[in-house]
Amino acid sequence: MSQTGGEILLEALMTQGADIVFCLPGESFLGFLSAAWARQDRLRVITSRNEGGAAYMAEAYGKLTGRPGVAFVTRGPGACNASVGVLTAWQDGTPLVLLVGQSKQGYRGREAYQEVEFRKMFGAIAKHVEEVSDPARIPEIIGRAYAIATSGQPGPVVVVFPQDVLESRAEALLAPVRQVAQAYPDPSAIKRLAALLEQAERPLAIVGGSGWTASASRNFTAFAEAWNIPVAASFRRQDLIDNESPVYAGELGTTLDPELAERLRQADLLLVAGARLSEVDTQAYSLVEVPNPRQSLVHAYPVGEELGRVYAPSLGVVTDAPAFAAALAALSPPQAKPWSEWTAAIRRQAERNRETGNCPGDLDMVEIMAELGRSLPGDAIICQGAGNYTGWVQRYYRFRHFGTQLAPINGSMGYGLPAAIAAKILHPERTVVAFAGDGCFSMNGQELATAVQEGANILILVINNGMYGTIRAHQERSFPGRTLATDLVNPDFVALAEAHGAWAGRVERTADFPAVLSCALNVGRPALVELRLSPEALSTRVMLSSLRKEGF
Repeated sequence: MSQTGGEILLEALMTQGADIVFCLPGESFLGFLSAAWARQDRLRVITSRNEGGAAYMAEAYGKLTGRPGVAFVTRGPGACNASVGVLTAWQDGTPLVLLVGQSKQGYRGREAYQEVEFRKMFGAIAKHVEEVSDPARIPEIIGRAYAIATSGQPGPVVVVFPQDVLESRAEALLAPVRQVAQAYPDPSAIKRLAALLEQAERPLAIVGGSGWTASASRNFTAFAEAWNIPVAASFRRQDLIDNESPVYAGELGTTLDPELAERLRQADLLLVAGARLSEVDTQAYSLVEVPNPRQSLVHAYPVGEELGRVYAPSLGVVTDAPAFAAALAALSPPQAKPWSEWTAAIRRQAERNRETGNCPGDLDMVEIMAELGRSLPGDAIICQGAGNYTGWVQRYYRFRHFGTQLAPINGSMGYGLPAAIAAKILHPERTVVAFAGDGCFSMNGQELATAVQEGANILILVINNGMYGTIRAHQERSFPGRTLATDLVNPDFVALAEAHGAWAGRVERTADFPAVLSCALNVGRPALVELRLSPEALSTRVMLSSLRKEGF
């Protein structure tokens, strides 16, 4: 049957399993929106207030489900705004399909209105970029996009649709859902891994990356507990292991405990599952030497090209996280575990790190995080963007379940609120909390309107210290007395939230937080709580006044 390109695209997306498309409408893809109008029973279209917000929502969908999140934006400026979500998906390893409207084919090459060559624009930050010229081929191309986005190291795919392709008619056969091939570990590699572990005296496991599942998380935890091996979470991947497990060692990244850093240096074997061992995880490559680590390195990763690219492993295993975790869980642990005291000492320090610390001023973020731990259910989804404020979450919040941490490892600001909206739409029955600094919130605060419109009853905690805290810290350390461009004159966040139709409250003293939090969690609509934090509380470890003496 003859259909428009927009109708063919709609059917192709639904065939691949799409149930939500995040977008900001543009005239270049009205043909698709017309088709989607007739199928609202099967495909929900969420309208954002900025294409960057739509792309972030789709990226968060991919993180939570393991299936490609889908965003649709218009050409030129729309695609440029959405590129931040593509970059996040690329660096975080998240499956994403970005659909981009384009100028009509007959106008191309004339610098037509908002015309951009998207293969060049997205070529360095997407796994694949393809432009559709024949509506009959749309099912084939969408099937390929889904397969590429989810295979190997997951990531973003960009598919470009000229306006006339979506509006012209064709007959097309629907493409089947592609079965993505899994990378299974070689049994001989698992046998060698077990032998290396049994020879170790100070092993340390590191979990991270993408492609994990709830069962993979449980299997890896079961393996680590059976072998009594301490497990550190790579930057912003703390929900891969229950933080209350007796083998949880803490988080690598911007809030790394100096004691854990020293333990990483002392380890004689590193078992790295899914993580790349990035600049952030390794403290600028100082904890693990490049290219030959002092520690024996067992590195498991879904793409062989990554193994040996930075670090030469003692054993490289090409495997995805679920298959690797299942293989490890099937191993029989040794009777004697000479590293038992090593593991116990690391665990004791991890607890001390989460129970100590101070926060100057009338609002104590250590106590705020403790109250959230008492008040939020264990399956609450915690979202955050980037900035020094995130340190309070990373150091003090205890993630208990897989799929409860949504945070970009590429340090992208403005992520928390859009991600929370996507999470609440996917899981309306769960509590969803977005953390944002005052600068971070201001980048995508307009998405509050999306939350209200969609009935996404999330809680946003805005930590307001009147500055871009991370950059200010670097300035104070590297250019003392020459701070510029980091002070912020902010709007009244409470009034702003209320203007959007959300409930809002402000907390300036620690003792007032429990009552305000209770109201926010039970108000039955999106809620924002502004937390007035002293500028002196620059991070979880450093005070502003002492930064120049103590370092950052």
